[in-house]
Amino acid sequence: MTVRTRVAPSPTGDPHVGTAYIALINYCFAKKHGGEFLLRIEDTDRARSTAESERVILEALRWIGLTWDEGPDVGGPYGPYRQSERAAIYQQHCNHLLEKGHAFRCFCTTQTLDAMREEQRKSGMQPRYDGRCQHLSATEVSAKMAAGEPHVVRMKVPSEGLCTINDMRRGAIEIEWSKVDMQVLMKSDGLPTYHLANVVDDHLMRITHVMRGEEWISSAPKHQLLYQYFGWEMPQICHLPLLRNPDRSKLSKRKNPTGILFYQRMGYLPEALLNFLGLLTMSVAEGEEMRSLAQLVEQFTPENISLGGPVFDAEKLNWLNSRYIRETLTPEQLIARVAGWAFQPERQLAIAKLAQTRITRLSDLGPLAAYLFAGVLDTPEAALRDNKLNELQLRQAFQFALWEFDKLVAWDVASIDKTLRLVADKTGTKFRDLVRPFYVAIAGSAQSLPLFDSMELLGRDVCRERLRRSLTVVGGVSANEAKAWAKLLAAEAAAEE
Repeated sequence: MTVRTRVAPSPTGDPHVGTAYIALINYCFAKKHGGEFLLRIEDTDRARSTAESERVILEALRWIGLTWDEGPDVGGPYGPYRQSERAAIYQQHCNHLLEKGHAFRCFCTTQTLDAMREEQRKSGMQPRYDGRCQHLSATEVSAKMAAGEPHVVRMKVPSEGLCTINDMRRGAIEIEWSKVDMQVLMKSDGLPTYHLANVVDDHLMRITHVMRGEEWISSAPKHQLLYQYFGWEMPQICHLPLLRNPDRSKLSKRKNPTGILFYQRMGYLPEALLNFLGLLTMSVAEGEEMRSLAQLVEQFTPENISLGGPVFDAEKLNWLNSRYIRETLTPEQLIARVAGWAFQPERQLAIAKLAQTRITRLSDLGPLAAYLFAGVLDTPEAALRDNKLNELQLRQAFQFALWEFDKLVAWDVASIDKTLRLVADKTGTKFRDLVRPFYVAIAGSAQSLPLFDSMELLGRDVCRERLRRSLTVVGGVSANEAKAWAKLLAAEAAAEE
């Protein structure tokens, strides 16, 4: 048997260091056993998936030093490797489940489902689908379909007993079937959910070992049941601990930078970041921290991964990156790395176009554009508050912008402009007044090159981190405030629809 593993990112945003961590583990396990590692794009979320996000994910994983034997960009014998190109395959397998009585068509509307779950909450029950549509007769189903009623396809799930999942790292995991929902397998738009597509793809692509984050433990019974329904052998499964902040909370962009592109734009060496992620899978003696990818493969074993959750310690990454700069690069190589990081021709040209009408001497360019080459700025509170926004408006402006920027599909001047105009409206401020503190947060000064062009050049990850730190400087946002503000924004959005 040839060991085959995979990583399956969704192209719905910026590439996450957690994706690189999972990808590295799957790569190391496959190569340690002389196997194959493939990349599959899970893009069935048509509203959020973009070709640009896919491109950036592939570039980010390659930048960090990973390659794959099969994938959407390199091909392979079990393609297509984009789920959006496999709709007919999923429909065929969904029909098989319907014919065998393992699935049923559900015609419940969103309003019906919301009311059902609310009643369950009031009764102290766990909200879950109650199976009402599985009792419809064939005649009733045919009539509803003939009338054009929208529907989804759900899987049947036992109501009693235990499901036992044999995990490579955790041993037997037992989950009561009564806690497993009747999962939607096929959405009303004719595309599958993650659960059906994941199982079908892993089987057809001959995946032998599924190594994924522990957040999927609760879904494992559904996947195991689908394998049984299809009569297939389930791959060996290993649920990996999630990356943690130093305070042991789940690694989140709300607390720390999580994007691969952030570390790229901050000037980290890819081999140092890959080495750092590899150290999260093992214990090493002091002085032996620097490991090549080949060494990480050779020394990898799932048993060495701590189930307590590896800590993403930015200070350790800084220390490791500094060692790579000092110990692995000649001065000539360092200059080449700096040039490749900061002085790509397209970036230089963009900065020149922004700065040309704003400088008198060439020496003016350095101070004017320095923030475009900096990492995280130490912006004084006084400068952030030197504007017409009151304290509440200022904190709301930064927080609302962070939330809205996360939703953007495209990161460009037009999208940034539109978002900040929306934030001005939501905070009851004038647009020109709101923009001033954003200049300070992003550029460190109220006077700089054009703000939105600068933000596009810096990238979403760097802008997010500068805004997050500026928000902390002006007082931050409490958990209760965040909850109340999010509820307010949701209510306003609903009223506008």
